Amino acid sequence: MFIFEAIKKTPIYMTESTIQPDDFGDDHIFTKATNPVREDAFDLNDEDKIALIRKDVEHILATLGMDLEDDSIKGTPNRVAKMFVKELFGGLNPAKKPGSSTFLNNYKYGEMLVEKNITVYSTCEHHLLPIIGRAHVAYVSKGTVVGLSKMNRIVDYFSKRPQVQERLTMQIVQELQQVLGTEDVACIIDAKHLCVNSRGIRDIESSTVTAEYGGVFQQDAVKQQFLDFIKLETRF
Repeated sequence: MFIFEAIKKTPIYMTESTIQPDDFGDDHIFTKATNPVREDAFDLNDEDKIALIRKDVEHILATLGMDLEDDSIKGTPNRVAKMFVKELFGGLNPAKKPGSSTFLNNYKYGEMLVEKNITVYSTCEHHLLPIIGRAHVAYVSKGTVVGLSKMNRIVDYFSKRPQVQERLTMQIVQELQQVLGTEDVACIIDAKHLCVNSRGIRDIESSTVTAEYGGVFQQDAVKQQFLDFIKLETRF
């Protein structure tokens, strides 16, 4: 996988056993290719989680000095709790994973298929701020194909988690490889991180590009063809 950042920093990689909370700082790091979810993550149902998170948000707002009796804000804790559980982080729950039916490639299409400019809405797991961008996904069929909308749904599902862009890119490729039964899958994501754009360095111009190339996409010629395809301007 290749990582390019407009803000040049040397990535820091640590094993879980050596990580301390203060080690993170503002550096962009991740510890493994799977989301760090506990085994008991789904012991509570969604409504119980919403009730607990609502109280936590109330505590945060009260600590900040907000008046929770004000008509504008008194519903905020419940709205935030529902948003976390039902929307922003719904992709943590395996039960919400989209079905990915495949079909025989009866028309014998043997070239790469590219779905570009797939909208990415995710959340940085370091500051819980939005990641907004585009994903470009491609594969070469080994006998089966997947519905085009399923590629968008896979991107959306893995995006709806506290995420790191590198991990998200890898998860999209790994899922499609499993669904299609081929290593010949690639994904590029170009996204803005509001943890960089709206706080800290507050650089509103920079974006982060990550790429994962599997199978034939590791060949320079195939990789370049994929890159050329996503540069094409689409007009209707």
